[in-house]
Amino acid sequence: MASLARVLVATWLIGCFGAPLIAIAAEQKVQPDAATAGLLAEVRRTFRLHGKPIPPEIFRDYGDGNLADSSDIWVTVNVAAAIGSNLYYDDIKEDADWVFQKKIGQKPEDSQETAYKFIGSTDNGLLVVIATFNGGGSGYFTTLHILDLTASRAFDLSGNSYWQINLTAIRNVPLGDRWNGVVSIAKNSVRIVTTRDGPADMKGAGRPTVAIAAQRP
Repeated sequence: MASLARVLVATWLIGCFGAPLIAIAAEQKVQPDAATAGLLAEVRRTFRLHGKPIPPEIFRDYGDGNLADSSDIWVTVNVAAAIGSNLYYDDIKEDADWVFQKKIGQKPEDSQETAYKFIGSTDNGLLVVIATFNGGGSGYFTTLHILDLTASRAFDLSGNSYWQINLTAIRNVPLGDRWNGVVSIAKNSVRIVTTRDGPADMKGAGRPTVAIAAQRP
């Protein structure tokens, strides 16, 4: 009797909610069009969108500029909207593999500089970046970021649907003040070799090499 009751309940649930659940699943399976897929591929390959660098200051907002909180607050940025926005209007400069953005304060100690170096993409499509943040003092705090890149549907201010290009920080690894070293990718693993462990490491003793799995939660 108990087994029969479970079957009847399951049948009733499918009858009542089956169609809405199927509709929701169908909506979730909408794939990006060719143009949007091309933009995702461009970001994974170059960390640029339409040939323009992604604003470094997004890493300040991911938490690099907030040393007071241990939990991530701002985790996803629509990079298509961030490029050329008023929020990230500060000049962007490039030097070799690094991209810099500086916010000028009324006093030198109020200025901020955020920079990043794109390491590359893992086999499973995650992006690896090292970023530095300077809040006006002597410290240059370095963080390793593992990011997920997705396209999602949304509505603009006119109510028209469009594709967002969303960059989500899924893991941030603090490397320390004035860190020096090498970060590399092997398949879905990120290898961190430290050659200078902060300002007190005058001999370049570094620290043990670390390997981190690049994976989605």
